Amino acid sequence: MREAIKAYAAAAKETASPRELEASLLLKAASQLQSVYEGWQHKRTALGDALAYNRRLWVFFVDAVCSNENSLPAAVRQNIANLGIFVINETNSLLNDPQPDGLLPLININRGLATGLRGKN
Repeated sequence: MREAIKAYAAAAKETASPRELEASLLLKAASQLQSVYEGWQHKRTALGDALAYNRRLWVFFVDAVCSNENSLPAAVRQNIANLGIFVINETNSLLNDPQPDGLLPLININRGLATGLRGKN
C-alpha cells in the first residue's frame, strides 16, 4: 500500500490535477496488463507484477472512496467501490488461474475510467 501512495505522490508532482494523475496511473496499469496480454508466451512472468500494481492501485481507490472525507456523491462512491471490488476479485482469480483473456476486462475498465476522468468520450 505504501508503494502505491509513494507512486501517487511522486506522480502528483508532475501532474496538473488529481483526476489527471488518477487517469495516468490507470493507463499505466492498463499498459502493463496489455503488455503481458500481447506477449503472453514470453511475458507471463511479468503477470504477477502487473496484477499486483493494478490491485494496489484499486485498493487505494476503494480506500479513498470509502473515506468519510471523500466529497464525491454517495452513489458515485458506491459505484467506484463496487467496481474496485470486482477488479480486486478478478485480479485474485487471475493470480490463482492465469488466463490471458481474463486480463481484457481489467484493461478495458482501467482505460474506460481513465477516459472518463480525462473527460473524453
